[in-house]
Amino acid sequence: MAVELTRTKVRAGVWEGMLTGTAKPPLLSVTHLSTQVAGAEITPVPGAPGQYLVRVPIPVELLADGVQTFVISDAATDERLASFTVATGAAMDDDIRAELTLLREELDMLKRAFRRHCVETM
Repeated sequence: MAVELTRTKVRAGVWEGMLTGTAKPPLLSVTHLSTQVAGAEITPVPGAPGQYLVRVPIPVELLADGVQTFVISDAATDERLASFTVATGAAMDDDIRAELTLLREELDMLKRAFRRHCVETM
């Protein structure tokens, strides 16, 4: 069974999701524009083995006009588990900025994984 992180809600500046598919929760890494975001929490769901509530506070200092994308990854493997965007300012129809930002974040994650692979195989 694959590890899966599914968004449940955003409330009071905190993104929440349900992590399933693992007996032991991974150490999470949350990034915004390739910069670490602190404060992610994982809490076991009582009476539901293998399910964990994930809470990620959205720092107010990172919010600005436009689309801000946050990527949640497994810190050990750099596997992307989920992402979310916050759009502020003037709305645009078919805003591609969120997709472009997510692609940039995934490219940065791939570069880190490739560099780590090169170091490990030398």
